[in-house]
Amino acid sequence: MEEKRRTSRIAILASGGGSNAEAMLKHFAEGSGAEVAEVVWVCTNRKEAGVRAVAQRFGVEDTHLKKADIQAGALLEGLRARQVDWVALAGFLLKVPEEVCEAFAGRMVNIHPALLPKHGGPGMYGMHVHRAVKEAGDRLSGMTVHIVNQDYDEGDIVFQGEVELAAADTAEDIAAKVLELEHRHYAQVLEGLIRLAHGWDVRDNTHLKSHTS
Repeated sequence: MEEKRRTSRIAILASGGGSNAEAMLKHFAEGSGAEVAEVVWVCTNRKEAGVRAVAQRFGVEDTHLKKADIQAGALLEGLRARQVDWVALAGFLLKVPEEVCEAFAGRMVNIHPALLPKHGGPGMYGMHVHRAVKEAGDRLSGMTVHIVNQDYDEGDIVFQGEVELAAADTAEDIAAKVLELEHRHYAQVLEGLIRLAHGWDVRDNTHLKSHTS
């Protein structure tokens, strides 16, 4: 008899406007991801973060936690209370507490707007990354999905999507190209990881292979 599939429960941690969170919410509500998981919680460290309105549009619970409360254990408590299986960081600008990393080892992912290990580490986020790519004269950039551990951007790399850059591209142009990759691939990669964790078919094996745009 075929195993009855239990839908995995995902929490999204975000600090900003939530465009990646929106793509993920849509994928797991309306796309193929809905077969394997649902987003049950969106948590932010910024009270006025736009991601809260995004979550509300999808009917998903959203919560603001202060930095001090996150560090004091409220994040882990919230994840456990909602029986979360997977955590996805989508522009979350705080360091994840050690106890959360331990509790979700191998089940927490982050998206970084460059091809790690280049242009990673503390302070490297958002436009800081794209300006560094431009200043370095890189002709290739992209996005990286990696497992989260206790060190910034140093967890095992799961997937990288690449895009070619033109010499005339500004940092803003680079950001737009990379963001398109993020929206296209992040949720699919998480879906693939969940399918693999359950021993289910990964329909598109490019989910977990690096390839160009």
